[in-house]
Amino acid sequence: MTINEAALKALGNLQKPANSSEIFNHIVERKYYDFTAPTPKNTLSALLGNFIRRGDARVGRVLQENGVYLYYLTKDEQTIDFENINSDNSGALSDNKVKQKTFHERDLHILLSSYLNTIAIRAKTIYHEQSINKGKNQIWTHPDMVGVKFKKFNTEESRNLLEATNRRDALKFYSYEIKKSISNDSELKEAFFQAVSNSSWANYGFLAALEIGDQLKDEIERLSQAFGIGVIKLCSYPYESKILFQSKYRELDFQTIDKLCGNKSFKEFIKQARVIITSNDEYRKDVEIGLDKMCDTYFNSDSDIKKYCETNNIPFDKMFADII
Repeated sequence: MTINEAALKALGNLQKPANSSEIFNHIVERKYYDFTAPTPKNTLSALLGNFIRRGDARVGRVLQENGVYLYYLTKDEQTIDFENINSDNSGALSDNKVKQKTFHERDLHILLSSYLNTIAIRAKTIYHEQSINKGKNQIWTHPDMVGVKFKKFNTEESRNLLEATNRRDALKFYSYEIKKSISNDSELKEAFFQAVSNSSWANYGFLAALEIGDQLKDEIERLSQAFGIGVIKLCSYPYESKILFQSKYRELDFQTIDKLCGNKSFKEFIKQARVIITSNDEYRKDVEIGLDKMCDTYFNSDSDIKKYCETNNIPFDKMFADII
């Protein structure tokens, strides 16, 4: 029996999401495989990660709030209670001895802004806590991030002509819902319809996530085609991020924009975008500098990316770590 076969057999016997230590102990106890590597637990942990990175449809992975990955066979997915995954596996940390640190959702914002910067989209985090109307009833109202992309003009005359004849081509607004992980169908449905809800104002709406279960691809495609929401697979090395499914264009919803302007950061973003599109050539550069200062920062070097991910406990894929 190979180490791959041993891992799959252990997952089949356990019939629940398990961390790498639990799987390792099960393999050793049942004598499925004789480990010869000097660090057998690390070897198995890397193997389990490879199942996910290679897109092996047989294995799924879910990230606990404590930062520990749990693995399971995708054929057992329908019987797993993902909503209570943290309480059901509260003992998982005992095998790891030390509680692993995790990261916050907003720690991913600079990864997305760095990727968007490569495609000429200026992005800004929207702080929900700055809204006039706060509370749980506002949770699906505001996007996590917004973006704007301006049409480039060589002369003020051409810009004025385009604005007078077809204003919608002068700039595009984007809305982004960001998730750390989407591992199962219930998480996908909640995240997707959250993106649908808080992107109705924008020309393009996107859902972005660092971890997306490979078994969800068909359902993601179906939802994207049905509701027009694009999907971005974020990478810890942001320049490897990619759009899995494009967003469909929609006209701006000015009534919703007016409602969202009750949020200070959103209002300032819209104001700066308006000033740029209506400014003349003499002041346009200064106004653009002002917008850049207001928008989210982005990475200037690969070493900064690696340091940031290490500091904030964001999983950094080894294949990218080796080139930085």
